[in-house]
Amino acid sequence: MKTPYFSVIVPVHNAEATIGEALQSVMAQTFEDFEIIAIDDGSTDESVRKMLRIAGANKRMRMFAKKQEGVSATRNHGARVARGKYLAFLDADDRWTADKLACHKKLHDEDPTIEASYAQIAFRSECNGELADPMTYSTVPQGALDLQTVLPENPVCTTSNFVIQRKTFTEMEGFKDGMNHAEDQEFLARFVAEGRKIVGIDRWLVDYRMSPDGLSCNYEAMLRGWRSLAAQYADRFDMRQGEAIYCRYLSRRILRAGGSAKLARQMAFDGMRADWRAFFSDTRRGALTLSAAISSSLLPQRVRTSVFA
Repeated sequence: MKTPYFSVIVPVHNAEATIGEALQSVMAQTFEDFEIIAIDDGSTDESVRKMLRIAGANKRMRMFAKKQEGVSATRNHGARVARGKYLAFLDADDRWTADKLACHKKLHDEDPTIEASYAQIAFRSECNGELADPMTYSTVPQGALDLQTVLPENPVCTTSNFVIQRKTFTEMEGFKDGMNHAEDQEFLARFVAEGRKIVGIDRWLVDYRMSPDGLSCNYEAMLRGWRSLAAQYADRFDMRQGEAIYCRYLSRRILRAGGSAKLARQMAFDGMRADWRAFFSDTRRGALTLSAAISSSLLPQRVRTSVFA
């Protein structure tokens, strides 16, 4: 059987409302040398039925179902059964632009020393089941990432944005099982700490669905997970500076998602207490985040989301 260039791994748990759109964004890729591996992680809704219908009409899609174990174990399961040279991850509530895989292939073909890659993300809110126009875009730093960029304010942002050589992923034994917060940062920290090379593509290739609800927006758990992760690199990383920047990032994320104004203030103040100089290391970003967090409770959620994107 021919080895595909990409194995697209899609973990699914109770995603009946979004899984069809996510998978369609893969099938619409301009670069077509890929397989899709969709793994249901113990869903109790109609996710499995929807995936079965899609898989029945697409020979490049393989579907697996298992008991619920969490997102890290589910992605690792997908990697074990994958055949592709590269793994590309996509969450069931996100989607790709049509040239996502083509752009990553071009980057890796031009420089085989790059073991992993990512791109720019469009952050979108949801309105009546549809993704709205982008609220803002992620920043892609120049050059390869290191601990100082991966730990405080992870530019990769989401696993839906992550492509990696399957050989490298296997050598590193995948994501840490049992982690459902900061599992992507934990993997990236190990990756760069080993001296491996990850480079970004400064082009919008991923749509990220913003929501005040859900696992990805459990901000207090994210902060606890981040502190545990950063402590592992305390000898190579300034914890207080890093926490200040990470809290600033969380506060902005809450504001973008239309989340709790109180929690946005709490995260901003936590960052200030950790290291106010680091919080304002990017003066414009720090000032806008603090002013937004303080004033956000005075505005309706819809206005707050659009103004402070």
